[in-house]
Amino acid sequence: MGKKIATVITDMFEDVEYTSPADAFKEAGHEVVTIEKEKGKEVTGKNKEATVTIDYGIDEVNPSDFDALFIPGGFSPDQLRADDRFVKFTKHFMDEKKPVFAICHGPQLLITAKTLEGRDATGYKSIQVDMEYAGANVADKEVVVCQNQLVTSRQPDDIPAFNRESLNVLA
Repeated sequence: MGKKIATVITDMFEDVEYTSPADAFKEAGHEVVTIEKEKGKEVTGKNKEATVTIDYGIDEVNPSDFDALFIPGGFSPDQLRADDRFVKFTKHFMDEKKPVFAICHGPQLLITAKTLEGRDATGYKSIQVDMEYAGANVADKEVVVCQNQLVTSRQPDDIPAFNRESLNVLA
């Protein structure tokens, strides 16, 4: 039975950090649901390679209706974390120990949600010190899996490992 994966995303996401994992999730039979401030909006990646039509606005979704959370990188997570609704949505998955997949700048939402204390994680080089200040045990590795729940990676080069470990957690 496929899992329902909430994907929080807005303009200036890192194109391949959305498209590759989303394709891998769908190929494995999972449902990828995109969430932004407004339903039907088209958001564009920072490299202009990918455009995503948003399935739901944040006010239309309940985190308990989803099995996992996916946070692509780029400038998207930094914009979303300025909105308390996305922070609260993200915090639910961490508090409930549901699978969370965050790549590159994705962990910025986890920092703002104050959910990294004592967790093993990684992220884009420029946010690793922020993650340490948030209490994470940061490793500079292509993928870090914490408690078979939180999967984090650093950058586009890490996507194959990120996809593999995310799919393992979903299985």
